[in-house]
Parts: sequence; structure tokens; C-alpha cells
Amino acid sequence: MRRAALLSGIVIAGAVSIGVAAQDFANVEIRAVPIKPGVSALFGSGGNIGVSHGPDGTFIVDDQFAPLAPKIQAAIAGLGASPVKFLVNTHWHFDHAGGNEPFGKAGATIIAQTRVRDRLAAGGTVAGNTSPPGPKEALPVVTYDHSVSFHLNGDTIDVIHTGGGHTDGDSVIYWRKANVLHTGDMMMNRVGFPFIDLSSGGNVVNLINSLDQMIAMTDADTVVIPGHGELGTRADLIAWRGMIAACVDKVKALKTAGQTLDQAKAAKPLAGMSNAPGGFVSEDAFVESIWASLQARGS
Repeated sequence: MRRAALLSGIVIAGAVSIGVAAQDFANVEIRAVPIKPGVSALFGSGGNIGVSHGPDGTFIVDDQFAPLAPKIQAAIAGLGASPVKFLVNTHWHFDHAGGNEPFGKAGATIIAQTRVRDRLAAGGTVAGNTSPPGPKEALPVVTYDHSVSFHLNGDTIDVIHTGGGHTDGDSVIYWRKANVLHTGDMMMNRVGFPFIDLSSGGNVVNLINSLDQMIAMTDADTVVIPGHGELGTRADLIAWRGMIAACVDKVKALKTAGQTLDQAKAAKPLAGMSNAPGGFVSEDAFVESIWASLQARGS
């Protein structure tokens, strides 16, 4: 589980060093981890997938990469679930929405926040990897600005745009009865500093605000499905928020004191603060993201 979690955590950087095209998807295993009756998580290569299944049909959160669709479909069938009926994208990145086209062609209804559809339709570059404009089958056919709820399989599943942070279109998904929260990449559990996609409207201050909302909707019994990394708890969510906020405070203090970005990076304010040293987001890169986020908000 830990090995798979770390692998999935590395992939979001878009294979900054290895490239998506070089991924050996033939060797990827999709592992299903039951969480509550009718609710599971799938781990593979890319963003973690949430699954709701039962008499009303199968609902999934994110879909990793297109070449993995048959393996993901097989893992879902292995849960005793029917083919995917509803598919929600937490955001537009290729390692979370790359499987949209095969799932759309297989009959899934794709749902996403309005900005997510816009970015999927336009295409763009993330972490050095270019995603072409999505074909019709890959695009969400249902969009929302703030939230939408699904009443499925004996539960109410809330899909909520909290204001983003990782990008400007991030949503969290909360199973009310099962008490399970899928955070998308607004939380990545023990894989280092967060990736703030500035080119997609990401902002670390917005991320902290979104995390505050997530913490408020959870309790000690909540199971957290992060965008990458192993399953977590509310305590992990609080610790993640605390690490980020402490980093922001350190960089903001240097900025307020009149230092330049280069001077701030040279001061190494984030040394020893990562929850996974050697993670794919370096100290300097996170300082740059915080700096740009503060500038964008006039801080």
C-alpha cells in the first residue's frame, strides 16, 4: 500500500523527469481497498480513485490515465460493481482525468466544475506535459459552479467546489453516510510539499481556505482519500494544512521584510518542513509558488 501510494504521488508531477509517454502502464496494478460497504478506493498510477457502487449504479471520482481504463474497469468489476454510470473529475490534470475518453465512450456521464470543463476543452501544459484539447467523449456533459449532490446507493454524495487552491477548479467529494472525503490534489498524503498549479489558477492561500472547509466537514472517524498517497484521517488533513500554513508564514515574513524572491530562496526558510523529504516539489519550487500566490492576492 505504501509503495503504491508513493508511486501515485510521484506521477502528479507529470513525470517531470520521465514523461507520461514513457510510463509503462502495462506493469501498473490497480489495487482496490474497501473503505465502507459500497465505498472503495483504487490505487494505481495517477490520482487515487474513489468508488461508490450499489443498486443505483457505479459512481467514481477521477480516472487516472487512458491506457489504464481497462484495468480500472476490471478492478471495479472485481468489487461486484456494474460499469461506471457517473464520473466526477476533481480537476483537469491528465493524471486524474486522462481516462475520461474511454469512460465516456463506455457510457459514463462525466461531471466537473465549470472551469475544469473549460480547461479540458482547451488543453494546456502541466508540469512540462502538454495535454491536447479533449475530444467530445472526454468532456464533462454536466457542470456546476459551486456544488451538486448525488443521491445514490443509500448515501448522499456532495461534490463541492471549495474555491480551489491546487487549481482554480478543484472539488472535494463527501459521502455523508459513509463519512468519506475525497480531496483531489488539495491534499496529498505524506508525499512532500503541495503542487500549486499557478498556470491553472492555483493559489496556496485559496488552498488553505479550502482545507479549512474540509476540516470543518470531517470528524475523527472520517476516512480521507487524498489525491495521492495513502488513505488518511482528519488528523492527517489538519497536519497537512498546518505544514502549508507554516510554510506560508515563513515566506510571507521574508517578503514583508523586503527580501527579493531570490533572497528568500537563498534563506532556505522551508528547510526540514516537508512531510516527505525528497518529494517531487522542491523547497525552492514551493517558495516560488507561495511568493506568486501572495503577489496574486496583493500580499
